[in-house]
Amino acid sequence: MATVLDRSVGGVEAPTTLLEPPPQPLTLLDQAALWGNLGISLTLPVAAAFVLAPFGLPRLSLAAALTATVVGALLGSVVLGLAAVPGAQTGAPAMVLLRGLLGRRGSYLPTGLNIVQCIGWATVEVVIIAESAARLTGGHLRWLYVVLAGGLATAMALRPLGLVRTLRRYAVWVVLIATAYLFTQVLRHGLPPLGRGSWTGFWPAADVVIAIAVSWAPLAGDYSRHSRSGRAALGGALLGFATASAAYFALGLFALATIVGRDGDVLGALLAVPAGAVALAILVLDEVDEAFANVYSTAVSTQNFSPRLDRRVLAVGVGAVAVGLGLVVDIAAYEQFLLLIGSVFVPLFAVLLVDYFLVRRGSGWDVGPRARGRRLLLLPWVLGFAAYQLVNPGTVSWWVRGWARVAELAHFHPQSWMSASVLSFTVAAVLTGALGVAGRSDPR
Repeated sequence: MATVLDRSVGGVEAPTTLLEPPPQPLTLLDQAALWGNLGISLTLPVAAAFVLAPFGLPRLSLAAALTATVVGALLGSVVLGLAAVPGAQTGAPAMVLLRGLLGRRGSYLPTGLNIVQCIGWATVEVVIIAESAARLTGGHLRWLYVVLAGGLATAMALRPLGLVRTLRRYAVWVVLIATAYLFTQVLRHGLPPLGRGSWTGFWPAADVVIAIAVSWAPLAGDYSRHSRSGRAALGGALLGFATASAAYFALGLFALATIVGRDGDVLGALLAVPAGAVALAILVLDEVDEAFANVYSTAVSTQNFSPRLDRRVLAVGVGAVAVGLGLVVDIAAYEQFLLLIGSVFVPLFAVLLVDYFLVRRGSGWDVGPRARGRRLLLLPWVLGFAAYQLVNPGTVSWWVRGWARVAELAHFHPQSWMSASVLSFTVAAVLTGALGVAGRSDPR
């Protein structure tokens, strides 16, 4: 059977086009290893600074920041896990799943946005790998690390299921050892009192952690379509990503509370601990799987436009673009634009999950070439997106000014306890549920 893992020949692989049925060899442990590795990122200890002191609010106590980390990781990973289930049940990748919601033509808009953000995040990851590696060996080699990171991520995208099995068997154990070592070295310095600080910015802090997990939801179906069951897809994504992301945010929080100086350089502080260079070298190498995931998902998303395209050819092209951008783009400015695009998908997946699980209950979900959309469901998506922007419009200046004007006209004043992700998801989910109830009661 195509869905049974054949270890004698290295196992089955993902199909090259969307016209072929996907094999489903991935177990719960396979997917927990995949999402656990994707949840381990050098960006998270750095982003912990925004959890500890969110958006100019008073500095949180360590207890508040750790609680926000755990709550945010769980909430975001629940959405990620649920987003993985339809892929396992239908065999369709993430952007093709949106045909059941918006129709084939309607799915093209989020598909295009997802391609842009995946290429962008692949570039970000390549740059992070290159700059982190350059800190270990010398800045003059940065360009070489950009090329090597992009090339390795592209090669991994050619055999994605083989990579998942490799992560489970080998990589996860090496990374766990490096992680445990860094925690030990940081905690040996002793923590300050856990209650010293504020709880005022708890939800904005949790929002940072939620956003990281939910940002992977538009990619979840690309991997869960190879899952043996929806339950395995849910459990693997939830347990793997929540545990790993919470741990790495916590590592950053502990480092900020103990060994990081006034310059706020978390990676520099970790590099300075005994044998820190060895541990970080392992994590730099592990970071390549984030770039791989974005390269692979860009290729699979593009197939929603043309199912006959070969994902391997697409992956090579995407990898080349990411390397080129990594060599010339100011990635700090581009990253803010990527976060803005990501906010589009928080309410969209709220609509998808409510409609799939509660309204349709998994039945009649058309992902075929003639799938028709329901235009009325654009309403909760748009209103959910607006709710997100009213609370957190990001940092792109012209965009912030525009939403400040909208908030002024609506007499809306965001409060420090508000979470943009939670509010956006709730607005979109409730409206989708209401439309579903109304549709059932209307005989037309």
